[in-house]
Amino acid sequence: MQRLKDKGVKILSIESSCDETAAAITVDGREILSNVIYSQIDLHAIYGGVVPEIASRAHIEKINPVIKKALNDSGCALADMDAIAVTVGPGLVGALLVGVSAAKALSYATGIPLVPVHHIEGHICSNFVEDPALKPPFLSLVMSGGHTHLVMVKDYGEYDILGRTRDDAVGEAYDKVARAIGLGYPGGPKIEKAARLGDPEKLTFPHPKFNDESRYDFSFSGLKSAVLNYINGAKMKGEEIEQEVIAACFQKTVVDILTDRVDAAISEFKSERLCLAGGVASNGAIRSAISGLCEKRGVRFTCPAPVLCTDNAVMIGAAGYHEYRKGRFADLSLNAYPTLGLGDRSEIPYV
Repeated sequence: MQRLKDKGVKILSIESSCDETAAAITVDGREILSNVIYSQIDLHAIYGGVVPEIASRAHIEKINPVIKKALNDSGCALADMDAIAVTVGPGLVGALLVGVSAAKALSYATGIPLVPVHHIEGHICSNFVEDPALKPPFLSLVMSGGHTHLVMVKDYGEYDILGRTRDDAVGEAYDKVARAIGLGYPGGPKIEKAARLGDPEKLTFPHPKFNDESRYDFSFSGLKSAVLNYINGAKMKGEEIEQEVIAACFQKTVVDILTDRVDAAISEFKSERLCLAGGVASNGAIRSAISGLCEKRGVRFTCPAPVLCTDNAVMIGAAGYHEYRKGRFADLSLNAYPTLGLGDRSEIPYV
């Protein structure tokens, strides 16, 4: 039986679920000793999105140097680690396997316990690093290229998913709309920049409506299609395509959809705390709108710094700490689980 430490728990964490190769050293899930991220954006930009095979190959090239730098930057040796935490899903299967294989090799060679971590749980737990005094329960809105979740965090590692996207995630919609109006990849920051120059009231795009049982679900496919239809219609009429206007009106609609769901959840669940998470949480317009809503409702608002919103290993160390405290260690049959659901541990080989 692994003897668990109460304090000073040092974790080497590894993240490779998509197009960032990352490693970090954290203490007690809230203190950062090092944070190393290798981004592949330049490799994928010419293709307009992430190419899985290219991502996997880049992870293989960078994983060992990134881990070595994380250890060197922290001033710690591998032998000082109490656990090795790694993202096991969801994500691109080839990319995940690189990180999982590296973590398993290190665990096998050293005997250091192996802690599997859910990627979305990592994003939520990045708020514990941003605000070390933060404790559950709280609401969390998770927004990324592959996920849009509204979650009630009941306790460490315990979640109720109130709503999720039925089709495109919000980040995916940003990327597709950005490509359609000629802004390129990555779409999020490019649309945010263009939107500052456009009139957000000039065009009206639709909001999805669901019944009471699905009150908190999201859908961005219809919004994306509405933007594409507008562009096609304008081209057929010979009208000018105003990038800034489309970007501003699209982003305003996204903000309205997100704030509508969050406002309803705050009211229903009487939440006193709301935390943003995920790469799209670095969007200034969304952060400002949700922050303003929380101030109006008297709800405390937390959002990680932008470097902790995008994929990183610090968040995996933060989530991994709470898994460590619960003794959730995996054996060497651990695999990648590309469609792993939040809170689902049924496939993970715990010891």
